[in-house]
Amino acid sequence: MENLLQVEGIKTDFITTGKRVEAVVNASFDLKRGEIIGIVGESGSGKSVTMLSVLKLINPPGRVVGGDVRLAGIEENILSFDSKGEKMRNVRGGRIGMIFQEPMTSLNPVLTVGYQIAETILTHKKCSKAEAKQKAIEMMKAVRIPDAERRYNAYPQEFSGGMRQRIMIAIALAADPDVLIADEATTALDVTIQAQLLEMLKELAQTRGVAVIIVTHNMGIVARYADRIYVMYSGSVVETAETDVIFGCPEHPYTRGLLAAIPRLNDAKDRVLVPIDGLLPDASNRAPYCAFYERCLYRKNSCAKMPIPKLTGIGTNHFVACHLTVAERAARQAELLEREQRKTPKKQIREETCIEVRNLTKRFAVRAGLLQKTVGYVHALEKVSFAIRRGETLGVVGESGCGKSTLARLIMRVYAPDEGEILFHGRDIAHEKERNLKDVRREVAMVFQDPYSSLDPRQTAESIVGEALKIHHLCPDKEAYGKRVSELFRLVELDPELRKRVPHEFSGGQRQRLGIARALAASPTLIIFDEPISALDVSVQAQIINLLEKLQAQLGVSYMFIAHDLAVVRHISDRILVMYLGQAVEIASCEKLYEMPLHPYTQALLSSVPTADPVLERTRQPLKLGGEIPSVLKRPKGCPFSDRCPKAMECCHILSPELVDMGEGHMVACHLYGGK
Repeated sequence: MENLLQVEGIKTDFITTGKRVEAVVNASFDLKRGEIIGIVGESGSGKSVTMLSVLKLINPPGRVVGGDVRLAGIEENILSFDSKGEKMRNVRGGRIGMIFQEPMTSLNPVLTVGYQIAETILTHKKCSKAEAKQKAIEMMKAVRIPDAERRYNAYPQEFSGGMRQRIMIAIALAADPDVLIADEATTALDVTIQAQLLEMLKELAQTRGVAVIIVTHNMGIVARYADRIYVMYSGSVVETAETDVIFGCPEHPYTRGLLAAIPRLNDAKDRVLVPIDGLLPDASNRAPYCAFYERCLYRKNSCAKMPIPKLTGIGTNHFVACHLTVAERAARQAELLEREQRKTPKKQIREETCIEVRNLTKRFAVRAGLLQKTVGYVHALEKVSFAIRRGETLGVVGESGCGKSTLARLIMRVYAPDEGEILFHGRDIAHEKERNLKDVRREVAMVFQDPYSSLDPRQTAESIVGEALKIHHLCPDKEAYGKRVSELFRLVELDPELRKRVPHEFSGGQRQRLGIARALAASPTLIIFDEPISALDVSVQAQIINLLEKLQAQLGVSYMFIAHDLAVVRHISDRILVMYLGQAVEIASCEKLYEMPLHPYTQALLSSVPTADPVLERTRQPLKLGGEIPSVLKRPKGCPFSDRCPKAMECCHILSPELVDMGEGHMVACHLYGGK
């Protein structure tokens, strides 16, 4: 079949502080009608810049310095078009649509969503405003936005994150493009919404013949949806093949490293993730040899004496950029496998309870009018109960808005609960006054999602890590303080020599290590992790997960681990709490929950998570979960999940079920199991 899009040798540079940064060195790929390809790699590998280069969206000080882009039906190289000319406008949006990562910054907040969709249609189609409006409403219906006629005049801020991303898809599809580029389009979305949108893209490819490019760092997504995969590293494609080949028989050492670093839903519980050591090379000072050489476990001395390897065919549609032969890589892999396989360090979980939460409830008043009268309440948390033992990890999962972060803040006593108890080592701290909580503040620590915004940019790493030591007077003198700070740096595998640096001088993974060191400073018994790895690359995630497991085994600290990546939660947790709309719907041991989920919401949540195994993906039957999590202001009567549940009964819309024990501590709140 003839290629719909053919991209050859894209080269893109940026000039920063007088240096030329080669963001994309040599990127090539092709795409056929109705095909879905995945482009994967770490942050900084050049994925997004390549897509922007194809559409001539690189602005000064960046520039596309080379390459050839051919689109079926156009004889000329698209890169020769004026970026602001009519020819390029016809391609951009007309023939090639793009969905960006953050829909709120991509949509104009002062224009209605209907107008923004219709504007694209009027730009690329010959039609009247009335026809454009009708087509825009049809597009809104096509991407499953309910009540499209009324919501045509709504503004972006009136939609949820998932709905805003649907609007972006509608805009990208409005002019009936041949190619759709989804650049990390589902990264910020919950797994159920992510699954809905990706299924929609798959359906478009099958029914309309739209070719789709999925740019992502999530290997599970490409395993489920992509026909072929391109692996990028440091501005170049290092391997490409059909999806089954990439996952079943990867050849490039970098591809093997990526796959070894990711947790999977079907992993052995004690499997240790294998991160790729080191960082991407400096793009302003490239070596004349293979860019992956410094991080490669397969390298030979001769690799540094040879030029940058080019893509070479080793099988049907399988190309690899590596100087080593297939036999040499196989021999080296066998050698690596012969080494002693590390297991997750064993930890001691004691029967002693670290913290117990009983019927915890938090409501926020909604005020309106000139006098700011209370007109209602946001039911953020409703009668949540659980316990965490000493040395245990409790994973907390659920969609955005389910109350995970509110729960963490209540335990930290950032908020005071309206009802319920928080028993910390047997002492109820739920309604204690602030002045009596200093000892609790020492015992409970928190690690936040964004490792950069949670660190003071003006403080040195030493003062950030050592702040708790001063607040709680844990060191008698400067010498003891210096020793403890150095000890904390080594504990999180950072060089104490870096203590005088400020946060922007550290990488993302190093900054998160600083956050962990800060949390450990006062020797807490409980650490709450609120999405601690969601902002990190796959390989850095593996490093942090391994570190957390090692620290827990070494220190016996308890963890409460909040995350939306269920594969990560499965890997690190002993028990899991599933939340929905402020309520606990299921609690079970990790093995029980993943092998035999009982609540329909848990079942839908797990089936929505793509695993990095295309063969396994073909045997799975994802449960289709309609709609999005409702507003906490409009909580459904009865079971909070009743409006979306495929198994809802009449009683589900009337009575809210309570947690019942199904045996071995497996608790579920569902009328299917007698929850009254």
